[in-house]
Amino acid sequence: MEELCIWRNERMGRKKALTSSELAELWGKYMNDSLNISVLTYFNHKVEDAEIKEIIKGALEITKRHQEYTKSVFRDENRPLPYGFTEDDVNVNGAKLFTDNYMLQNCIQLGMLGMNAAAMALSMATRQDIYDYFSRAFQDYNSFHKQASSIAKWKGVLSDPPTIPAPKEIDFVEKQNFLTGWFGERRPLLSSEISYLYSNIQRNVLGAATLTGFSQVAESKEVRNFLLRGIDIAKKHVNVFTEVLEGNDVPVPAGADTMVTDSTGPSPFSDKLMMFHASGMIALGIGFYGLSISTNTRRDIAANYTRLTGEIMLYSEDGANILIKNEWMEEPPRMVDREELAKTKGGK
Repeated sequence: MEELCIWRNERMGRKKALTSSELAELWGKYMNDSLNISVLTYFNHKVEDAEIKEIIKGALEITKRHQEYTKSVFRDENRPLPYGFTEDDVNVNGAKLFTDNYMLQNCIQLGMLGMNAAAMALSMATRQDIYDYFSRAFQDYNSFHKQASSIAKWKGVLSDPPTIPAPKEIDFVEKQNFLTGWFGERRPLLSSEISYLYSNIQRNVLGAATLTGFSQVAESKEVRNFLLRGIDIAKKHVNVFTEVLEGNDVPVPAGADTMVTDSTGPSPFSDKLMMFHASGMIALGIGFYGLSISTNTRRDIAANYTRLTGEIMLYSEDGANILIKNEWMEEPPRMVDREELAKTKGGK
């Protein structure tokens, strides 16, 4: 079969300009790679477990390779390279905030999020070189996620999601109360509802651990208070989801007690990096809650997701205000303001 016609120009040696979708994904990828290189470099200096160290080194190598490719694309397109994060944002000689287990769990999460992001970028790519790049990136994250998960299972620190009994036969919904949940008898949870409740607990547990470590070393009182507020929100969300699962006799993930040390400094990260990291986790949380709502059919659970999403959206806005106030928020590529151009032209 012939290659897709959208790549015909590239077969003839002519590359199309980047689409807005490709540019957005590459810009976001560069910023996240820049952050992850700083964090993984710090992990690599602090980790003590030999097997986990190999996982971290592998993640660092992949991330640096991805960043170099993105740099080359921006150079070829004559576009300014995002500033991102530098050596000034990480101090590898700072305190060890997190345990080796946290670092391993963080790597598993990195692999999972990397696969999700690469798959999304891949679905929107129309230029062959960009399509191929995100295809390779997905394969990198897939392989890395498998290795990190295998090590975690071998060490007994990766809990499997719950299982449910196999039904004797297929069934069809016959009553409208399948959708209810506020009043009267509630139907048992569906496997999809269990899946998202469980994974949202896991993400909030890891998020609370991350913010706890950051809050112990943040220099700015404003940043520290923001992080402490995030810990309370994450724990509250864990309690809400846990109550639903336990009400259906479904086991819940372990807490974050073994993930954070009691170190209080010196800080290994700049306040800018910690705020960007926290804001990224909030954005991911909003996205996953939206996905959870779309697969949920019990009204009480959907109402929980809607309410909690509103809460973290307000929290996200407060974080954005801190980033803007301190001139830490880098602006993504945007369309030109043609009205402003017209005004400028008219004023000459």
